[in-house]
Amino acid sequence: MSLPPGFLDELRTRVSLTDVVGRKVMWDQRKSQPGKGDMWSPCPFHHEKTASFHVDDRKGFYYCFGCHAKGDALKFVQETENVSFMEAVEILASEAGLEMPKRDPKAAEKQDRRTQLAEVMEQAVHYFRLQLKTQGASEARAYLARRGLDAAALDRWEIGFAPDGWQNLWDALKGKDVADDLILGAGLAKPSNKGKKPYDVFRNRIMFPIRDARGRAIAFGGRAMDPNDNAKYLNSPETELFDKGRNLYNHGPARAASGRGSTLIVAEGYMDVIALSEAGFASAVAPLGTAVTDNQLHLLWRMSDEPVIALDGDTAGLRAAMRLIDMALPLLEAGKSLRFAIMPEGKDPDDLIRAEGPEAVQAVLDQAIPMVQLLWRRETEGRVFDSPERKAALDKSLREKIKLIRDPSIRLHYAEDIKELRFQLFRGNRGGGAQGGTGYGQRPGGYQPRSRAQGGFRDGQRVPWGAPPPPRSTTRASIVAAAEEQEFARVREAVILATAITTPTVIPEFEVNLERLQCQDMEHAHLRDLILRYGIDAPERLRDEIAYALGPDALENLLSLRHVAISPCVRKPGDLDMASLTLAEEFAKLESMAGLHAELAEAEEDLDGLADEALTWRLRQAAEARNRAVRSENEDKATYDVGENGARLNRDERDAFGDLLKRIGFTGE
Repeated sequence: MSLPPGFLDELRTRVSLTDVVGRKVMWDQRKSQPGKGDMWSPCPFHHEKTASFHVDDRKGFYYCFGCHAKGDALKFVQETENVSFMEAVEILASEAGLEMPKRDPKAAEKQDRRTQLAEVMEQAVHYFRLQLKTQGASEARAYLARRGLDAAALDRWEIGFAPDGWQNLWDALKGKDVADDLILGAGLAKPSNKGKKPYDVFRNRIMFPIRDARGRAIAFGGRAMDPNDNAKYLNSPETELFDKGRNLYNHGPARAASGRGSTLIVAEGYMDVIALSEAGFASAVAPLGTAVTDNQLHLLWRMSDEPVIALDGDTAGLRAAMRLIDMALPLLEAGKSLRFAIMPEGKDPDDLIRAEGPEAVQAVLDQAIPMVQLLWRRETEGRVFDSPERKAALDKSLREKIKLIRDPSIRLHYAEDIKELRFQLFRGNRGGGAQGGTGYGQRPGGYQPRSRAQGGFRDGQRVPWGAPPPPRSTTRASIVAAAEEQEFARVREAVILATAITTPTVIPEFEVNLERLQCQDMEHAHLRDLILRYGIDAPERLRDEIAYALGPDALENLLSLRHVAISPCVRKPGDLDMASLTLAEEFAKLESMAGLHAELAEAEEDLDGLADEALTWRLRQAAEARNRAVRSENEDKATYDVGENGARLNRDERDAFGDLLKRIGFTGE
């Protein structure tokens, strides 16, 4: 309806914003100045301990410096009472003694009908409550007693009983001259297809009234007493009063308790909410016979920044949690998220309270995990990632989920957390394929999160990251040669790391190579880890993260090394093509040396006995490769030459190659 000019101004003049807000908050006596209409309190829209919610009574506006909620008295009533604009006008006009203007006849008729339907629902609540006290409800009362509900609890929750029969409620309401269309419109009865009287929707069921945020009865939920009934729980159909996707069971009381600091808990059903509330968890709600909708999620966020989803510890409960993740990801806002408390397997909150008491539920709530961890659990649990293809499939799936997040800041933080979890899974156990489990906890045969000091796996044994390969028994005497080999690798590593840091756009192309890089130097290992963690998702922060983790001199020390400083990539940072070529060459050199080590190590082990034909052939191939490299240098006089395996070897590297052959006494002749 349209309001006459000046009506809202008159309403705002008559209403004190301090009085309206004061019904929902406790004013901070130290900061508030009532004489000036300058009032402060903790915000009723988000949990906080400090008084950041400001009301300027003279101007008629409020503003929260924490969550940035703002508005006037009408907006405040809309937000706190979950009502429409016109309903807020009616509420404040009634309080101010201001008569509402005459409304459009059709709008008035519609509102009058809603009022009539709500009155019919109240009559139904009264009828069902009386029926619970009859002889025919003895089985229902016994069931409720077994669930731990005494007479006082039954009254608090207005629990009733719909007796078995087709027209019990219908006849009772008709006896009070309630019109047929109102009974049908309230969703209490359905018309017969056989030309008979309409029949009751609820029969032989324990009845739970569903009230909106303002306390009006708008629907019912019924629990079947017959174990063979097709529907264990049945809700009212959607009506002019009831939209199941826009309401919550126990909404009003839970909102009030949440405003007092109680943790907002989202359970699955009526009995869970009742059990939680009776056990002291007053801020508990439940969706109405369906998964949480986006509208319900916004209702939850109005009450609490981080509602805790308390789900049954069974397959259905976990599936519901997983579906909720997909729905919630696009709706996330700064400070608005969900946490998940998974009940012990086979139990719901009601079971846990009756078996172990409220303390057990509190322990589960205290261990509630953020949504990003449950997302990771869903994508990894029970899966094995022992091949590049499986790892790539996981990466693709996670990327698609993160893309659903609209807020760029939240999307970045999700990517960072996923990157860290992925780092623990794939780099935490370098000795084999990572197995899925919980994705972040104990897993048989899988990774266990650990610090860098605990290291990884090499040659089947745990060694610290960056520790040099342990010398074999047959080569321990060649200390000088081993040092030269390590220095060769250290030089290559330094160039690789410096190239990645100065041109981070090249990192995704060589991510797998970096993952496999076994650093000879502990600081190099730390740099590698930081590059992998931040180089792809947050390259602009890479240098800052290195300085924070390793100190301000770490990067300067790396870039000032002579063999690093002369690298073209360091002198021309950001040149992607040059960086890509450099990394390809450097990794090829390390791979070439690693392959040579493997051949020589195998040959050395065989030297304990007589050399066989295969051993002789392997050594001859190695010597020929070395000789070809030497001949190539004489032919083109280039700084670098390409050997048979495609890796570039400079003069020092070829000399080291020859020294290795001499160590085992092979000349290639």
